[in-house]
Amino acid sequence: MPSFFEIEKTCPITGARAGKIHTEHGIIETPIFMPVATKGSVRGVDWRTISELQAQIVLANTYHLTIRPGEASIERAGGLQEWSKWTGPFLTDSGGFQVFSFARRGQAKIDDQGVSFKDDLEGKIHFIGPNESMNIQKRLGADIVMAFDECPAGNADRKTVETAVRRTRDWAEKCTNFPLQKHQNLFLIVQGGKFEDLREKSLEEITKLDAKGYALGGVSVGESREEVEKVISNMTKKLPINKPRYIMGIGMPRDLIVGVLSGADMFDCVLPTRIARHGGYFSEGLRFKSVSQKDFSDDHDNPLVIGCQCPTCKTFTRAYLKHLFLRKEITVYYYLAVHNLFRLLNLTFDMRKAIFNDCFPQFLKKNLYLLS
Repeated sequence: MPSFFEIEKTCPITGARAGKIHTEHGIIETPIFMPVATKGSVRGVDWRTISELQAQIVLANTYHLTIRPGEASIERAGGLQEWSKWTGPFLTDSGGFQVFSFARRGQAKIDDQGVSFKDDLEGKIHFIGPNESMNIQKRLGADIVMAFDECPAGNADRKTVETAVRRTRDWAEKCTNFPLQKHQNLFLIVQGGKFEDLREKSLEEITKLDAKGYALGGVSVGESREEVEKVISNMTKKLPINKPRYIMGIGMPRDLIVGVLSGADMFDCVLPTRIARHGGYFSEGLRFKSVSQKDFSDDHDNPLVIGCQCPTCKTFTRAYLKHLFLRKEITVYYYLAVHNLFRLLNLTFDMRKAIFNDCFPQFLKKNLYLLS
């Protein structure tokens, strides 16, 4: 049996790395971007397309799935794969980010045991702590399970972040001791906000606990771009070298490049599908643009991005996509989402290839405009 994670190649100049994660439902080649299937489906995109885009793992949201349809229903169906018909690996988050967002709006109560909150569908009162989160994720049956942590807002004061770091450590211990299914793999999460010493403290405490992988949480939750990149650059390389490194919740092309440059292996974000629903897409150089902008019909017979090999760009013109968006035809959201997912997935594929071909520094030089 191969080990859970193997490093296949490391760039000797930058430390960027390519590897493989072995799960019961398939191998994940890293670095990799994970499309978000919040409620058990990638918003507006079918599984056949997700497979054709060569996505190797998707992320589902524990909070949303426990509220509806409930983990018992999914467990009876045979777990996430049987229920959703996505046959590849699943990662589930802990639900912490969602329930703590309720707390920031005054709709939840946090203590050292967990969070009591009122759901946003039926107004029922629920409680989730580390054991509850682990039990839900165990029943969902995901291949990778995230520990329950406290994610403070990006502008949280030091005292609030100190409390979050302490709770994250205490809850990580409980999550580590919780018996999951045999095929499941627990990842622990480092918190600390924008305070470098608290990040260091959290990292030291969390990495003392044995887990299959480690993640940086609380990144891109309201901080400035400079603060986000500082955390990614300083902390990622300090995570255990022999375990997968996951930066949670980032999806801008620049963030992925900075992450891989810093030694990260996994990324996720709702950004590709969310901006698609507002007419947004990644243009030449992977910059953000919108089909609704006034000059969008320039070169209207061309695709969104000349030379892009995604199904959308190989089929449709800019003018047609703008027409669909302005007329609010729902198919355009699918076409734009496919394009955006293709661009981010292929960015990670290109970086993996560059690492294997010993030309990652050249890749960086060629794509410096993404880092500007």
